[in-house]
Amino acid sequence: MTPPNNHANDYANDYANDYDAIVVGGGLAGLAMSRTLHRQGVHHIVLERRDSVSNEGFAINLPGNAIAALDALGVGEALSRLGAPTRRREYRDHRDRLLFEVDEDAFWGPRHRPRCVKRSELMALLREGLPADTLQLASPVESIVAGAGAATVATPDGRVFNGRLVVGADGVHSRTRACAFPDTAVRSAVLSTSSWRFIAPDPGVDCWKVWAGPQALFLLIPLGNGEVYGWASDTAGAGDATRDLAAVFAGFPAAVTKTVDFLMRHPDHIHHSPLAEVRMPAWSRERIVLIGDAAHATAPVWAQGGALAFEDAQALGAILAHGGDWSDAGARFDAARRERVGHVQAMTDKMSKAARLPAFLRNLLLPFVGPKNYAATYGPLRAAG
Repeated sequence: MTPPNNHANDYANDYANDYDAIVVGGGLAGLAMSRTLHRQGVHHIVLERRDSVSNEGFAINLPGNAIAALDALGVGEALSRLGAPTRRREYRDHRDRLLFEVDEDAFWGPRHRPRCVKRSELMALLREGLPADTLQLASPVESIVAGAGAATVATPDGRVFNGRLVVGADGVHSRTRACAFPDTAVRSAVLSTSSWRFIAPDPGVDCWKVWAGPQALFLLIPLGNGEVYGWASDTAGAGDATRDLAAVFAGFPAAVTKTVDFLMRHPDHIHHSPLAEVRMPAWSRERIVLIGDAAHATAPVWAQGGALAFEDAQALGAILAHGGDWSDAGARFDAARRERVGHVQAMTDKMSKAARLPAFLRNLLLPFVGPKNYAATYGPLRAAG
């Protein structure tokens, strides 16, 4: 691969920093990867383009397999003191009629009970114990040069990092992916083109609840301390961040309209973003490996973005722990993770298509197929990733 400014030969003789691994992206996936490498004694650095730790999305819903992965990363006990547990799910129509419910306590068990936590708190937990100079903020990637024996990463300010492996953990709009797979396109999610995430005062919800209207979805999850984490999508909005949420969710139950009223008065509590997906036939090339959303972003139908990223970090870390020259690390990672990620993608597509059915048909089907889809999706994920 040749970098955009064609300085490959200069870089080859001008390494400023040498590492075993260079992790691109300091979000949840990158920090999970860093924590895994640090626990294994792998010399590495994390390059994050932002000049401060990002809190986009505000909070994160962690299903049981995410809890299991975080426990394996050594933060399970501390995690149990953050946020609020999710013991039950309810799927309702926009008139508040219960379509079906799931006992998550019974499904996952107390050890891997789902939990909703603030993203900033989880990121701080993953950073805990890492050397202070591991995470380099304000370090966007300009180019990556990778060959059979090594890889080089350059930043716009002239810094150059040499490593045995580059791990792209930089999200759905990955710069690493653009360097290694320039022809890969990000696609709009089947479910919707965009969504809103937010934290708001708890309007009185006692469990994970989603309300599905003819062209809109609204989810609230207790976050503890009188707050809820929420997610909403509008399939008719065509990605318009300025949509009037009060109009979109008019006629929804009081818990929804009360929350929307708060959000309209406090727009700084809302994060609007495109809802995009990434599908790739391979996640590695030469000395570059993609993990998390950079490799396989999916719509958050089953809340698997963070979960799969944490599992990816574990899986790649286990491969690197065996030593060797890492020349086949990417291929081994792909083989280890392809089936599980493919399962999540297939079930995401299935549920996304169901959510876009005419409301009357969806509401007729969900009481019967909803519990089966939940079990069919999460059943295989209860096994270690």
